Amino acid sequence: MIPVIDQELFTIGQLSRRTGLPVRTIRFWSDSELIPPTTRSAGNYRLYDAAALGRLELVRTLRELGIDLDTVHQVLSRATTVAEVAGTHVQAIDAEIRTLRLRRAVLRSIARRGSTTEEMRLMNDMARLSAEQRQQIIDEFADATFAGIPDDAPGAWIAQAMRTMPAELPDEPTDEQVDAWLELAALVADPSFRESARRMAVTGADPATEAPSDADRQLMAELCSDAVKRGIAPDSPQGQEILGRLVDPSRSRADRIRLADQIDLFTDARVERYWELVGVLNNRPPFPRMVPAFEWMSQALRAG
Repeated sequence: MIPVIDQELFTIGQLSRRTGLPVRTIRFWSDSELIPPTTRSAGNYRLYDAAALGRLELVRTLRELGIDLDTVHQVLSRATTVAEVAGTHVQAIDAEIRTLRLRRAVLRSIARRGSTTEEMRLMNDMARLSAEQRQQIIDEFADATFAGIPDDAPGAWIAQAMRTMPAELPDEPTDEQVDAWLELAALVADPSFRESARRMAVTGADPATEAPSDADRQLMAELCSDAVKRGIAPDSPQGQEILGRLVDPSRSRADRIRLADQIDLFTDARVERYWELVGVLNNRPPFPRMVPAFEWMSQALRAG
């Protein structure tokens, strides 16, 4: 016989009808000791009181929020509070939202680009990386490129800038930012690019390297950029006249060739592209491209 008590008792079937939960789910939670029976009937059927019903509703709410069973156990045993669990779960949901946003951006980019199977694989691999892992790719590139170069060496600001400008993919990237990150990751993995950046770093750190002043560099950029825009040939009389405003005409041809070689060393469109991509990822405004101007000056020096 069912013991006579002063409160209503429910079978698993009755709990199912009251809550809308499947019988098998309630039985599983009961077997897991999340909702232990209040008592048993004469036929050994599990019976639950109103407190157990309330406990069942709490378990359902926690599970619908994605809380795992072990954590639900901790809440019910008061090893942790619902507030603490909620705070932790908010962080987990935020991380999941960031991941979903990134996957959505990658899928949009794949659909827009009509990507190949290999591109899709690479994009998926990149999307699975954490922000810390993505940053590590850039840090490893900078560390390898500028290894052994003192922080106070001439030109060391380039190394410091590459280290302090994080190429981190935003939580909700645009299609342009997804493409920029993929291109940047491929760029820093390119051995020839790494070698070129290393040569720039080593040469720039050498005190013997002839480095123009900021004023000279600005004048060079203005005049050579204007010459490129106007279509002035480097070897034309007008081009050589412009060069004469930048370089002492009395310098020997050998000296001019040496200067042209140095300009070529520091003129790599891929390095400029690196900064463009980092700018895209960090929502910085685009900057004027200077490589064409420096290439023009190198050609003008060799033509003189």
